[in-house]
Amino acid sequence: MFNFLTKRPLWVNILAAAILTFLLLFLFLKMLGWITRHGEYLTVPAVVGKKTEDAIKLLEKQGFEVQIQDSVYTDTAARGIVLKQLPDPNSTVKINRTVFITVNRVTPPMVDMPKLEGQTINAALDMLRRSHLQLGDTTFKNDFAYGTVLEQRYNGGRIPEKTKIQWGSRVDLVISNGPGDKEIPVPDLLGMTFVQAKAYMEENGIILGASLLDNDVRDTANAFIWQQRPERFDEEKKIRFMKPGQIMDVWLSSAMKIVKDSVEIKNEK
Repeated sequence: MFNFLTKRPLWVNILAAAILTFLLLFLFLKMLGWITRHGEYLTVPAVVGKKTEDAIKLLEKQGFEVQIQDSVYTDTAARGIVLKQLPDPNSTVKINRTVFITVNRVTPPMVDMPKLEGQTINAALDMLRRSHLQLGDTTFKNDFAYGTVLEQRYNGGRIPEKTKIQWGSRVDLVISNGPGDKEIPVPDLLGMTFVQAKAYMEENGIILGASLLDNDVRDTANAFIWQQRPERFDEEKKIRFMKPGQIMDVWLSSAMKIVKDSVEIKNEK
């Protein structure tokens, strides 16, 4: 072999080496392009909102790798669907690209039951919201600690704080309505701004429950109340009564609404 190399001029050997190097480099680049499928691109389909299993099948069928990046829970979306994807839908990417998806859990997570007993009803409602729990039934009991939560109950029994409870569960509350059986007329809040109504309720010992907003409400404080629960009058047009410490729900709109009383509508028919 060495004789073969030494019998030829040096420039011939250099040229042969250069050609061989070029051929090897050319073959390497060709193989690299074949291995990586250089120049082949795909459009990422939209899978947000699809069931996780269907989304994975679709992506894999179109040549993508799929990886579940995160599993979260939100009660405003259907369970077991894709909430987010990366790359974004309709992005153009190289073939074999991995698509990362975030999915909504099928089973709600467990959360810690907060300590509501001893809290004011407004504070308790806020703690329930922050803990992803809902207000269930409310009952009232005579007690000097007016407007405070006396008991927190779940599935018919008292539930201690830090007990694991499923996200979105309804918690019943026993609330103090003061030491006596005093009753007050249900106020007429219709037409008041939210600030005015809230001040009136606080002055009369009424607890603000749900505040339901119309889509056009941007400034809650100056929004108008157009519906309330309980209503001021019953079906016989008699004033309803309630005890201090009870809850009123209100509906808010950005503009004043005139809503016919349901009793009047019935009488017109």
